[in-house]
Amino acid sequence: MRMIENSLLRDRVAHAYLLEGDPGTGKKETAMLFAKSLFCKKPEDGFMPCGSCINCRRIEHGNHPDLHVIKPDGLSIKKEQIYYLQQEFIKTAVESSWKVYIVNQADKMTASAANSLLKFLEEPSANTVAFLLTEQSSRVLPTILSRCQQLTFKPIDSNQLKQRLIEEKISIPMASLASKLTNHLEEALELSRDEWFAQARSIVLKLYEGLKGGGLSAIVSLSEDFHSHFKEKQQVSLALDLFVFIHRDLLSIMTGEDHGLAFPDRLASFEQDALFLSADVLAERMASILEAKRRLNSNTNQQLLMEQLLLKLQGGHAFV
Repeated sequence: MRMIENSLLRDRVAHAYLLEGDPGTGKKETAMLFAKSLFCKKPEDGFMPCGSCINCRRIEHGNHPDLHVIKPDGLSIKKEQIYYLQQEFIKTAVESSWKVYIVNQADKMTASAANSLLKFLEEPSANTVAFLLTEQSSRVLPTILSRCQQLTFKPIDSNQLKQRLIEEKISIPMASLASKLTNHLEEALELSRDEWFAQARSIVLKLYEGLKGGGLSAIVSLSEDFHSHFKEKQQVSLALDLFVFIHRDLLSIMTGEDHGLAFPDRLASFEQDALFLSADVLAERMASILEAKRRLNSNTNQQLLMEQLLLKLQGGHAFV
């Protein structure tokens, strides 16, 4: 935001920006916001797009004639895509004095596409702005990097993501857990609204409760629910992550360190459990869960793996 503000207020818009960062760090959102600021008919405070004028709305819906977005065609961005872009930019801007293009996954340009883009960057047209988005700038030609203003995007803090989710009307329990699993807002929103995920959370919590005091028959019954819901390897891996988060919550309560609970609605129950646990027992359980996650990735039979883990958790260091 500060970059956008300074560039626009000082009338120092560069002809090319390279935005680098992990998925979900806001690269595309920043590029789109910058484009809206350039095209907006009634910007607020001199730089913030109003979001309601025709230009802002057309950009939001992906149909502004002076904004062009390129993404990989298959596995790569091809020379023909850059050529098409060059031809479009030879034309006079249709509705604005600006022309903007965004290249998603710029590191996936073929060598010929990258060289074509380089020529485009070396002789920029007036009032033309490029945004190159990448997760790995090291895979972009150094000669392209040298012609761009580079900006690095850091992963969003889990607490900030949680607040964003709550603002989107996600419940606190779901927002707390989703923000631990990803730093990508769209992924977190999708996860939070997924009925399968809500059921997954409930099943893992029930299994944890069953391990605390249930006998073998109770564990067998809960295991059947588990295996009917968590069928794919990726789903079992997610369940193991949830088990880890339960134990991290217990450890946070035990040590008094506030890292933000993944299961805040279970605070009272977890506080009771923590009274009868030691840090060593928790560490041993977490090590067992993480070892199961490692073995899962080595193509071990996932049903047998979970059964062995549950027996170990209920065994020598049983849940109280």
